[in-house]
Amino acid sequence: MTANPSQTTNTGTNAGQTGEMEGLKDVLSSIRALAGRQDEVSVHDIREQIGERSFGPFLLVPAVVEISPIGGIPGLPTVLAIIIGLFCLQILIGQKHLWLPQFIEKRRIRSDKLDKAMAKLEPVARWTDRLLKPRLKWLTKPPWLQGIAGLCILLCCTVPPLELIPFASTAPMGAIALFGLSVIARDGVVTTLAGIVSLGAIYLVYLVATGVT
Repeated sequence: MTANPSQTTNTGTNAGQTGEMEGLKDVLSSIRALAGRQDEVSVHDIREQIGERSFGPFLLVPAVVEISPIGGIPGLPTVLAIIIGLFCLQILIGQKHLWLPQFIEKRRIRSDKLDKAMAKLEPVARWTDRLLKPRLKWLTKPPWLQGIAGLCILLCCTVPPLELIPFASTAPMGAIALFGLSVIARDGVVTTLAGIVSLGAIYLVYLVATGVT
C-alpha cells in the first residue's frame, strides 16, 4: 500500500526539523529512516524529511540519489536535475520556503531500492564527514550562496546531454553534492573544490557536444 504524501508530512517534518544536518551521514540516515516507515517514498516525503532549516540538503539529497546506483535509471538524472534547478532558482531569488510542482512532488521510488542505495554510500559518507569542518564560512553565505545556486543551475543544464554517456551525469551531480555539503558544513574549502569539479563537468559536456568522446 502506498502512503499519501499528505499523510507523511508530520513524521517527515519532525525528523528534518529537530536539528540541522551536519554532514552526508546525517542526510543518508534521515532518508533511510524515512524509507523504513513506508513501502514507497515520494519526492514530497523526502522534502519534508530534510526540513527547511538549510538550503544545503536541498542541493545534496537529489545529487546523492543520482550518484547512487539508482542514478542509472534512464531519465532519472534529468528529473533530479530539474528538481535541483527549481530549488536553486528559488535560492537565487531569495525564497525562504522552497516549493516544487505537484507532478514532481508525487514521483515515487520503492523504499527498498532507496534504502539499499543509501546504504552503499554510507562508507563514503563516514570518510567525507571526517574531512568537513567550518572553514572560509563566508564562501557559503549570501551573496556567495546565490552564486552557488547560479552555478548549480548551469550544472543542471549539462545533465541531459551527459545522459548520452552512461553515468557521465555523475560529474555535474558530484559537484552539486559537494556544494550541498559545503553549505551544510559551512566549509568554504569544499566550496572551492566543488567549483573546480564544476569546471571539469562543463568541459566534459564540451567534449560530448564536439563529439570528442
